[in-house]
Amino acid sequence: MSGETTAPGAEVRQAPAAAQTGAATTGALKGGSLGVTDIVFFVVAAAAPLAVMAGAAPLAFNLGGIGAPGAYVFSGVVYLLCAAGLTAFSQHVRSAGAFYAFIGKGLGRPAGAGSAIVALVSYALICFGFFGFLGFYANSSIKDLTGADIHWSVFALAGAAAVGVLGYRQITVGARLLGVLMGLEVLILVVLAVAVLATDGAKNFSAEPFAPANVFNPASGGMFVLALGAFLGFESTAIYSEEAKRPARTVPRATYLAVAFLPLFYGFITWVATAALGVDGLEKYARSADFQNLYFMLAGSYLGPWAKVTMDILMLTSIFAATLAFHNATSRYMFALGRDGMLPRSVARTHPRFASPYLASLVVSGGSVLLILITLVLGGDPYLQLLLWTNGVGIVGIVFLQALCMLAVIRFFWRDRRGHSPFRVFIAPALGGLGLAVGLWLMLTNFDLLTAMTGWINLALVGPLFVLGAVGVWWALRLRRRQPEAYARLGRSEGLPDAHGT
Repeated sequence: MSGETTAPGAEVRQAPAAAQTGAATTGALKGGSLGVTDIVFFVVAAAAPLAVMAGAAPLAFNLGGIGAPGAYVFSGVVYLLCAAGLTAFSQHVRSAGAFYAFIGKGLGRPAGAGSAIVALVSYALICFGFFGFLGFYANSSIKDLTGADIHWSVFALAGAAAVGVLGYRQITVGARLLGVLMGLEVLILVVLAVAVLATDGAKNFSAEPFAPANVFNPASGGMFVLALGAFLGFESTAIYSEEAKRPARTVPRATYLAVAFLPLFYGFITWVATAALGVDGLEKYARSADFQNLYFMLAGSYLGPWAKVTMDILMLTSIFAATLAFHNATSRYMFALGRDGMLPRSVARTHPRFASPYLASLVVSGGSVLLILITLVLGGDPYLQLLLWTNGVGIVGIVFLQALCMLAVIRFFWRDRRGHSPFRVFIAPALGGLGLAVGLWLMLTNFDLLTAMTGWINLALVGPLFVLGAVGVWWALRLRRRQPEAYARLGRSEGLPDAHGT
C-alpha cells in the first residue's frame, strides 16, 4: 500500500473526474447514491421477511412452542438497543467496512483487523450459502408447479450470474429491484394476515404467545437462535454510509426504520398463525410432520390456491433479494480491506462509470460459483451442506461481531460522550450487548440446529472462523512494529473527522 496522505473525503471528490477519463479509481465509492428508503430496502431484503416467516418461523414454533411471536419481538428490542449506540457511532466513523472500522476505532486497530477477517468470511459464507438455498427451493417449487425436475445447480448458477451483474453495476439499480421484491413479499403476508383477522382472528385472539412463561421456557434456546438470526444484517446500514445521501442523517434513520419494522412485522405475522389455528391448534400443527408448510397451508386455506403459488414464487424472489443484499455487503467489506492494505489493493478499484467496487464484486461472484461447483462435484446437498453449514458459521460470526461492536461503542464514548445521552452510548449498548451475548451462547450451545449436524463437525466448522480472527490480530500487531504508517491507515474513516479530531 502506498504512503499517500490524501485527506479523508478527497478521494470521493475525485471520483467524477476519474470517471470522465474512463479510468478505474481506487478508494472512491459513489457518494450521494442512496437515500433512507434505498438503505432500508437493503437491510430488510437481507433479513428476507418471507423466507424468515414461511421458512424459519414454523421451525421456531416447532422448537420453542407458541412463544415464537414474543421471541421475535424481544429480539427486536435487543437490536433496537444496539441501534442506539450504532447510530451514534456512525456519526463519527464512516466506512464501507462497518464492523472493521467501528471495532478498530473503539477497541484498537488489532481488534479491528481481526474483526475485519471474521466479518468478511461471515458475510461471504452467508452469501455463498444462499445460492444453495435458491437452487434447492427453485428445484422444489418448479417441480411442484410444472412437474419438471431441473437440477438445483442450474438455478444456483443462474442466480449467481444475475446477482453478479447487479452487484457489478451501480448500487441504485439493485436498490430499486430489492424495493420491488421486498414490497411484494411483505404484501402477500399482509394480505394473508388481513384474511385471517377478517375471519377467525377475533375468535382466536390470545396474548399467550407474548406471555413470558411461553417466550422464556426450557425449550426456547433453539427458538431464539432463529429469532435473533432473523435480524441478520441490521448493521449493514453503516456499510453503505460512504454511498449515502447526507449519511449523518440517512444512516440513523434507515437503521431505526429497519430495526423497528422487522420485530413488529415478525411478531404480528407469527401471531397471525395463532389467530388462524388457535393456541391448541397451532401447538398440534407445530408438532406434526407437516409443520414446515404452515404458512403455505394458511395461504391456500384462507386465500385459495393462487396464494400458495404466489407465495412459492415470492419465496424465490425473497431468497434472491437476500442473496443480492449479502453480495453487496461482502463486496464492500472486501473493498474496504483492499483500500486499507489487508487485501490486494486491486479489489479497492471502483468502476469508471458505475463507481461500484466492481473487482471486489467479481471476486465474490467467483467465490459463489466456485462453492456451487465444489458442492456439485462432491455430491453435496444444497440445503443441508451448502446452506446450513455456511450460514451456521456466518450467523455466529456476525452476532459475535455485533456484541463486540457494542463494547467498542461504550469504550469510544467512555471519556467523552460527544453530546450524546448516557442512555444512547452506555446503557443501551450495554443492554443490547448483553442480549447479543446471551444469543451467541444460545447459538453455540444449539449449533447443531444451525448445521443439522452433531459431534465434532460443528467445532470443525465454527473453530476456523475465530482462528482467522486471531490471525488478523497478530497480523496487525506485526504491521504496527514493521510498518507503522500502514498500520495507522487500518480502519480509517472515510467521513469527516468529528469535532475532537478522532
